[in-house]
Amino acid sequence: MTIRPAFTDDMPAVNEIRNYFVRNSTAIYTEEETTDDERRRWLGDRDPVRHPVIVAETDGRVVGWASLSAYSEKCGYAATAEVSVYVMPEHHGKGIGRALLSDLVTRARDGGLHCLIARIDSEGEPSIQLHASLGFTEVGRLKEAGHKFGRWLTVVYMQKLV
Repeated sequence: MTIRPAFTDDMPAVNEIRNYFVRNSTAIYTEEETTDDERRRWLGDRDPVRHPVIVAETDGRVVGWASLSAYSEKCGYAATAEVSVYVMPEHHGKGIGRALLSDLVTRARDGGLHCLIARIDSEGEPSIQLHASLGFTEVGRLKEAGHKFGRWLTVVYMQKLV
């Protein structure tokens, strides 16, 4: 497995993974899929140092991705970023999510960030455990703050100071 920065050519694979979770899970609180071109624009609009996108590659194939995104547009939150980590289900349990998240934490520290935030669906216990194992702590829950697949969802907020 290789963890590396994402390139434009990776966006179809990144988009395939993202759209899988849009269609099949509550890991992303949206039902709107994106196109490969939208993902390419998304990558191009990012600061690669403070808000990188990285991928996990196995046997020449992208099987997971992760990113740091601006937590808020307000300048007081400039040193805070939201983490996102997605790994295709057939690759769960192989340490890929841990490698991606660990790499993001290092990049956040190196990029001058101070605070990382994760928003995780309360039913995503493996994701909650992964974040906790890397030093994220639960700081709150927003009950029934999201809605998808015809039901209300609770989001868990986790935080790590880097």
